[in-house]
Amino acid sequence: MPTILAVDDSPSMRKMVTFTLSGAGYQVVEAVDGQDAYEKAQQQAFDLVLTDQNMPRLDGLGLTRKLREHPNFKTTPILMLTTESSDLMKQAGRAAGATGWLVKPFDPARLLEVIKKVIK
Repeated sequence: MPTILAVDDSPSMRKMVTFTLSGAGYQVVEAVDGQDAYEKAQQQAFDLVLTDQNMPRLDGLGLTRKLREHPNFKTTPILMLTTESSDLMKQAGRAAGATGWLVKPFDPARLLEVIKKVIK
């Protein structure tokens, strides 16, 4: 069963994401911000990282850059799930190493479809 790291500073968003993913058979580990996610990523491997952009301590782009520097996360899919939808932000995401970009509010079926496409 693939394990996904879900990163969002909003407890209600983490609940919705976890509900959607666990309902589809994924194991989910939640993180409250980028720093928390990075610490969890040091302890455990994940099949996919799903992260918000705007968070305290370490934002989604910063987390993506840090994970890409780590040997275990060079090829791990990293999806941004955020309210940010500008092309400039998406370009910054790609430059940081993000695999894909989804805009909130998310459609559960679409989220699962994208995850199935990128997860190993």
